[in-house]
Amino acid sequence: MSFEFLINKQAGPAWKGSLPGRPEAFFLKRGAGEHAMLGIDLFTVLLSGDETEGQFGVFTSQAPKGQMIITHVHAATHETFYVIEGKVRVYVQGPDGTRESQLLEPGDFGYVPAGLVHTYEVEESALLMGVATGGFERFFQQIGQPTDHYTTDQPPGIPEFPGAIAVAQSHGTQLLPDFDWSGE
Repeated sequence: MSFEFLINKQAGPAWKGSLPGRPEAFFLKRGAGEHAMLGIDLFTVLLSGDETEGQFGVFTSQAPKGQMIITHVHAATHETFYVIEGKVRVYVQGPDGTRESQLLEPGDFGYVPAGLVHTYEVEESALLMGVATGGFERFFQQIGQPTDHYTTDQPPGIPEFPGAIAVAQSHGTQLLPDFDWSGE
């Protein structure tokens, strides 16, 4: 996080305003966008629902090898996983309760429609690109810690759990921390 942001939280991070906030053409250089640490992962919003009239948002995640994220389900958010670097295992429970997992490697793509319980685990440090239903991309900034640094080499953004539940609910997402994938 930038020192200026620590001193003046009102001002916000330096990237504030890097996206136009309305439908218009714009371009971002490598490393630009709106960054937030969520746990040990760096999420960068490249396009938000503000620019797409609520249709979709685009973000990246730089994630070191780590534990499975909290299992969750989105009521109305469709989510994609495109692996640019590394290896990511996506776990999904179908509507009939059957469970499956798929290891995604560079160039692989996965899609999880709204309403399906899912999670993922980074098995080898990864760079992912995701597209989700517009507005959900703001989840990462609201639950994580906004930062000006385009690197994972910084303190983790660890949300306080009751607050995380409230943020998730505001995005139509239910966190399922006790979900057990061992029978998958």
